[in-house]
Amino acid sequence: MKKLKQKLEQLDGKGYKGFKSIQGNYSGAFYTLFIDYVQGDPFASPSRIRVFIPLEKTDLNGEHFSTAHRKIAVENFFGKGVAQHLGKVQNSVKGTGKSGRVFIDASGQAILKRSAVKLSEKGIEFRLSVGLPARGRTILGKEADKLLCDYIPKVIQQGITNYNPQELKETIRLADDQQTIRHFLMKNGIISFIANHSILPRESGISQRPLRKNNVIPFKSPKEFEITIPLSDGREITGMGIRKGITLIVGGGFHGKSTVLQAIERGVYNHCLGDGREYVLTDETAMKIRSEDGRSVHEVDISPFISNLPFNKNTMKFSTEDASGSTSQAANIMEALEMNSRLLLIDEDTSATNFMIRDGRMQKLVKKDKEPITPFIDRVQQLYTEKNISSILVIGGSGDYFDVADHVIMMDEYKPYDRTEEAKKIAMEVSRERSIPETGGEFGLIQERALHRRKLLQKLDRKEKVDSKGLNTILIGRDQIQLHGVEQLIDSSQTRAIGYMLKILMQETDGSLTIMESINRLYKQMEVDGLDAISPYKGQHPGDLALPRINEVAAAINRIRY
Repeated sequence: MKKLKQKLEQLDGKGYKGFKSIQGNYSGAFYTLFIDYVQGDPFASPSRIRVFIPLEKTDLNGEHFSTAHRKIAVENFFGKGVAQHLGKVQNSVKGTGKSGRVFIDASGQAILKRSAVKLSEKGIEFRLSVGLPARGRTILGKEADKLLCDYIPKVIQQGITNYNPQELKETIRLADDQQTIRHFLMKNGIISFIANHSILPRESGISQRPLRKNNVIPFKSPKEFEITIPLSDGREITGMGIRKGITLIVGGGFHGKSTVLQAIERGVYNHCLGDGREYVLTDETAMKIRSEDGRSVHEVDISPFISNLPFNKNTMKFSTEDASGSTSQAANIMEALEMNSRLLLIDEDTSATNFMIRDGRMQKLVKKDKEPITPFIDRVQQLYTEKNISSILVIGGSGDYFDVADHVIMMDEYKPYDRTEEAKKIAMEVSRERSIPETGGEFGLIQERALHRRKLLQKLDRKEKVDSKGLNTILIGRDQIQLHGVEQLIDSSQTRAIGYMLKILMQETDGSLTIMESINRLYKQMEVDGLDAISPYKGQHPGDLALPRINEVAAAINRIRY
């Protein structure tokens, strides 16, 4: 680091652009520092640096990255550890703008594949964003020396040495358990599992941390749904297993129905120790479906749900810039099926009423030949029997769904009870007013659409910039893609990754591939090269990316306005 110190001493008091001269790599006592990119001024996007530590300088070994799920869990563990030490170790660096700020893209409650930490047989690398210090646009060389040669090495050393070995061991064991449970669920026809004693409520509507109040009721499975899954070392875990088919979650308002569904929908991701939902695991292809008024739809076959529109509008290749609640929900389902989702998750509260049900009185007044919508209640069984696609629905106001349900779980004061037999008995005893189902034949084929690259490329401006803004917005040129209705997108670093992936997909030359094929090909490349494969910063680290599911990438493509 002597060479870097000398450079910083020489740069003290000079113009900010002089910082460009420090790009390169420098050897420290136990690490190598790579300065990949230097910002243009103290108010610009931060500089990008990497700190690499050889494996022999750590306590890590092959056990920690022997499998993909372990590697991801350990990377998240140390990323979060360094983030915590950034707050603990004193940083006295001063300056204007973003001077002295240091950031690592650490994980939240969900364990995602990230680019912030890279673990391999060679060693472990931390990717940081750093604000190089200046006063105005004058370099503060001594402050930069403290930042790069003292503070950051100290933080990294604390993160890699001053950690709880037992917590790391438990993190690895949890990752192994989660993988074992997922294999068990797939093998045994179970689409979701919630372990007994799980804490499902969250801290608030804007926080995914577990609620810590004394009166929180831990989850306890009804006996009828209880399963036990064998784990390693003779251990086992017991909880509620929801089998394939059609499952209703019912109950009065404010009794916990939506809380359970929200835990199930987040169960497509693994969660960290202490989250309360670390043993809530759901089929990884599950897609939360809702109505989404105003979204764009492009050439989607919604005819299983909507047909015979006025003026003979084609619903086998349906397009609109301003979808209604029902058409948007139909499109969301068909797009999920196009991506091979095996499980649909639907909450009545966020659904279009006329899409979910048409009661008997309305059927008598508005005859089927005047109603283009085939409600979901008349297709949900077909989805399972013909396509092997299960559904979990939160239902609070329509008992007609009892007729089509395989399982009925009632939430009563945040506790689940099996009410399947009672619901079926009620369905037999209480006559329904609905006439025969309005399906009008088989569900039909699920169409795979081509990726229209030429139309996508037209969205790029001369700078060909694709960017993201927070969790729910991607910018392509002057156009915005709004993702507020994509509820299983959970991290802004995923959104950023989707933006970069869209640009790559736009520029692919093979125009014969479908959306699914195009996305899958890109994911295969990332399996080899990691998230670095999609970074636009060649030769620099992409330290602020998290891997989205293919479902969310497709959802972004589907919301582009042509």
